[in-house]
Amino acid sequence: MRLLVLILALLVSGCEREQRQYKLPAAESSSPAPERTRHEENAYSVAQGKLWFRWFNCNGCHAMGGGGMGPALIDERWRYGREPQNIYQTIMEGRPNGMPSFRGRITDDQAWQLVAYVRSMSGLLAQDVAPGRHDGLSALPPENLRDKR
Repeated sequence: MRLLVLILALLVSGCEREQRQYKLPAAESSSPAPERTRHEENAYSVAQGKLWFRWFNCNGCHAMGGGGMGPALIDERWRYGREPQNIYQTIMEGRPNGMPSFRGRITDDQAWQLVAYVRSMSGLLAQDVAPGRHDGLSALPPENLRDKR
């Protein structure tokens, strides 16, 4: 019995999993780079971004990332750039012909969480930090199993 407990303890201690940080440390500077790093490397932040994506009705225009009234977010073509700073600017300032500005409506943290989730839709994040699958019907593989582009 003791041997079984010891083996089980060794197996559990050998598992490597992302350390969940529900409260992220404050950004070290005002540049977007620390925001990018701290949200794109944290599964909780990416999952929160997925939640905000639905709550703020981004699906209404981007149709689960496949495009519709708004551009697709799951392919390699990015109209305004796929870098985090470009996506953040799009969310906060809006774009001509339909993308509203969310400045003053959401916090910077929420915007950076959205950025992380949007980038995960195209497979631009590591698989261990992408959110789990969506429960709705989808012809696409879950975000965490998509190829990096």
